[in-house]
Amino acid sequence: MNMNWMEEVKKREKALLQDLHTFLRIPSVRNEQTATEEAPLGKEVYEALCYMLKRGEEEGFVVKNVDGLAGHIEMGHGEEMVGILCHVDVVPTGDGWTFDPFGATIVDGKIYARGALDDKGPTIAAFYAMKIVKELGLPLSKRVRMIIGTDEESDWQCVERYFQTEPMPTLGFAPDADFPIIYAEKGIADFDLVQQPMNQQMDAVLLSFQAGRRYNMVPDFAEAVLQLTNGNDMKERFIKFLQVHTLEGEAYVDGETMKLCVRGVSAHGMEPNNGVNAGLWLAKFLADETLDPQANEFVRFVSQYFYGDTRGKQLGVAHTNEELGDLTINVGVLSYTSEHGGKMGINLRYPVTSDIAHTKEVIERVANGHHFTLTNFSNSSPHYVAKDHPLVQTLQRIYEEQMGERASLLAIGGGTYARSLQAGVAFGPLFPNRPDVAHQKDEYMFIDDLLKATAIYAQAIYELAK
Repeated sequence: MNMNWMEEVKKREKALLQDLHTFLRIPSVRNEQTATEEAPLGKEVYEALCYMLKRGEEEGFVVKNVDGLAGHIEMGHGEEMVGILCHVDVVPTGDGWTFDPFGATIVDGKIYARGALDDKGPTIAAFYAMKIVKELGLPLSKRVRMIIGTDEESDWQCVERYFQTEPMPTLGFAPDADFPIIYAEKGIADFDLVQQPMNQQMDAVLLSFQAGRRYNMVPDFAEAVLQLTNGNDMKERFIKFLQVHTLEGEAYVDGETMKLCVRGVSAHGMEPNNGVNAGLWLAKFLADETLDPQANEFVRFVSQYFYGDTRGKQLGVAHTNEELGDLTINVGVLSYTSEHGGKMGINLRYPVTSDIAHTKEVIERVANGHHFTLTNFSNSSPHYVAKDHPLVQTLQRIYEEQMGERASLLAIGGGTYARSLQAGVAFGPLFPNRPDVAHQKDEYMFIDDLLKATAIYAQAIYELAK
């Protein structure tokens, strides 16, 4: 079929951008403090889910809400099903934005907002792609179902609950990564390393330490509160430390306490080296100071095994693979109180050739030697679809037809909803040579890229379901 998909997208550009603007303005960060039975992950995330389901209903699609955790928008008939896996939740905004993180500001052909690239922009693109296929009345032999999750950025309760009662699509894609096509993804393990509190033999020097909000984000801010002993000397050393390492930060003295702050750069946890981990830098500074024994053990453990090492070399778990690259470790959350000791929230990503059970054993052994315990371990195995699979080959051809360039196959450290499908790949929306600003301050998406992605998704939906 000779169809000008981009022309169809352009006809709907104004409506698409209006819908995207409304959608991006919903601050859909998971928030248990506003949770209810109807909205188990918070009212803001639920509002975003309901927005998409309402738009689906208004456009004549079949919609379903699954316990406020997930939902779907469906068209067509048939035994087989094409799945498009999207999510409405976003990571916290972090600090230092130029624009309102939920303002959906358009400047120089870009729309700025948390979620513009990950994953609200692509979700609207896929929705309009379905709308185009439906409005053109193109014949389909399969159902097309957009599956919408609400906690992709945390622990995936949504898809777990969804597939307890809903059928698995025959094949599908997640518009939540890079073009051309991602056929392989690293395994992802999250866990905590928790310090066993000591019976303090002296007054605490380090009262508290805090950095990070999500395991899969590089912390862009860290602060420590200390009892003022010889505090002025430490303040001077801290200011010099910031200068030597070209870091941003401050030190405040308030009565008998001192607060030290470090500002870093947030980035997606799949490649910690793209960011500057404020928590690790602050621990590095404190590791050379004389604190109370419990605090010393915490900051020195963090500094020894994680500062300057995102590949697990110091822990003894480094591993690399030709297709998927290095095992990576992101220390996404660091917390400490003098009463309860310290805790680290770790996001570990590993290639298919890495033995995660052995890796866990090694980390446990090292941690135990420093009075830390490994707890709350969760694991999502690596995901892989064969390069000659019809899904991969169809999407390759579509991308090449629309973009006029070779559709190379990619393997990534990120984890997308594609791994929820037995036969699923990640497909866009980030085009080659575009900066990946997901999870960063001033996240944006080029409007032209969004429209191109919509055209590609429309053809993909038609060709996979015809």
